Amino acid sequence: QVQLVESGGGSVQAGGSLRLSCTTYGKSTSMLNMGWFRRAPGKEREGVATIGANGRTSYADSVSGRFTLSKDNAISIMYLQMNSLKPEDTAMYYCAATYTYRNWVGRELTTDAYNYWGQGTQVTVSS
Repeated sequence: QVQLVESGGGSVQAGGSLRLSCTTYGKSTSMLNMGWFRRAPGKEREGVATIGANGRTSYADSVSGRFTLSKDNAISIMYLQMNSLKPEDTAMYYCAATYTYRNWVGRELTTDAYNYWGQGTQVTVSS
C-alpha cells in the first residue's frame, strides 16, 4: 500500500514562490510514476505536472516555465517548486502516484491514471 502526504502549502502574494513536498510511504519514488494535481473552487481537478519513475517530467501549459517538478529517490520525496505564482494558481494541490506504467503513459495528466492520492495542501495566491 502506498501513502502520500503533502506539505508546503500556504499563502503568498502574486509573484512569490512556494515549494510543495509529497512524502511517499510504502513504495520508493524510484518505482512510482507520480504527479501533482490541483482543484480550484468550483472547478474540476486538473493535472499540473508529472514525473515518471525514470525521472521524465511533463507540465500543463498553464504552469510550464514557472513550476519545476523533481524527486529525491533516496528519501522518497517529490517536490513541486512553484515560482511566479499567480492568483489563478490558488487551489488545493494533491499528490498522486501509480506503479502501473501501462496505465499511466500517455495519460499522465488525467486523474484516471493514478491509484493513490494524498489529502491535499492548500495554496492561496493573493493579488
